[in-house]
Amino acid sequence: MSAAQAGLIQSGWHVGYLVSLFVAGMLTDRIGARRTFLLMSVAACATAVLFSRAANGFWSGLVLYCLAGLASGGSYTPVLALIAQRYGKDKRGTAMGWYLAAASFGYAVSLIACAALAPWAGWRAGAMLSAIATVIGAALGWLALRATHETPAHVASNVSWIASARQLWRNKPAQLAIWSYSFHCWELLGMWAWLPAFLVAAAAHGGQLSGDLTTSSLAIGVGIAGLCHLAGAFGNIAGGTLSDRIGRTGVILIMSCASLACSFSFGWLVSSPLWLVTVVALVYNLTAIGDSSVFSTVLTETVPPSQIGFAFSLRSVVGFGMGAISPWVFGVVLDWAGAGTPDQRAWGLAWCSVGIGGLFGPWLTWNLHKNFARTSRGEVSGA
Repeated sequence: MSAAQAGLIQSGWHVGYLVSLFVAGMLTDRIGARRTFLLMSVAACATAVLFSRAANGFWSGLVLYCLAGLASGGSYTPVLALIAQRYGKDKRGTAMGWYLAAASFGYAVSLIACAALAPWAGWRAGAMLSAIATVIGAALGWLALRATHETPAHVASNVSWIASARQLWRNKPAQLAIWSYSFHCWELLGMWAWLPAFLVAAAAHGGQLSGDLTTSSLAIGVGIAGLCHLAGAFGNIAGGTLSDRIGRTGVILIMSCASLACSFSFGWLVSSPLWLVTVVALVYNLTAIGDSSVFSTVLTETVPPSQIGFAFSLRSVVGFGMGAISPWVFGVVLDWAGAGTPDQRAWGLAWCSVGIGGLFGPWLTWNLHKNFARTSRGEVSGA
């Protein structure tokens, strides 16, 4: 496949995922977070197994990966709603940080396991291993929620979707939170999609793709990507905990500015020593994901409880819609600048496309910070 085709498969999953998140958010407000999570988990297991068994080439990979994305939103929006129900504002950021850290840990284990399995069993065995882990995760989720009941605020909401949209449109803090998160998604999802391929390139022939990729470079690159997701787990915990102590917007600004610095410099390091590429990749992943839990916490604190599901749905459409485009744009730039064989210039420009898309995030977050400051002084009404 070309880089654009590979990026399009990633984008296909994200398109399916954003639709899934929208549906999951709507169902959360209508039938409850627990029920939504359990129903969508069954679909996620089925599509993960189907992809691992039947994907074979560009078109089958695109269709089946999109289907997998369509079923995956049940592990995100409904669970964030459950956390918002269970934890008060003083501990909510930490709780969401730990949950998203668990997701990063799952990514890391999956990548490391696939890196170890691929050299002797092939990529399909790694995909099947990930699908089996999805089934185990759904079973554990069911066990964890056996004693959990839907709360009145999240069952059979009588507010229509149109009324919810109008209320959210008039809610300036929520709008700023949604749009700043959207630019965050452009950077984060573009980075996640291309980080393994870039690290494989860096591990092969000193980062120059002048020869054939080996199973060794594949294992090393994907293994480092797995370690980066482990760093992301610590970033989620640190970001969520710090947001409970020093404020939500302050943590978002620190993390987003640091990750943007990595976006504009990372690609130019492809021919650098692998230890240096690894260090920057670890910092990049930690800072890019470190404010994700904080964004979710902010949204739960700017909308009423009965609208949390709808707010997450709208945020998903905007945020993951932008995030779905990012991997494809990256691939287009890589093909254009590399002219068949990506070099340092091609990788550098491709990674800059990730940074350019995320530039507006800190500016919107700063406006959100000023809005919160005015609210605390009583100059504007709260959400």
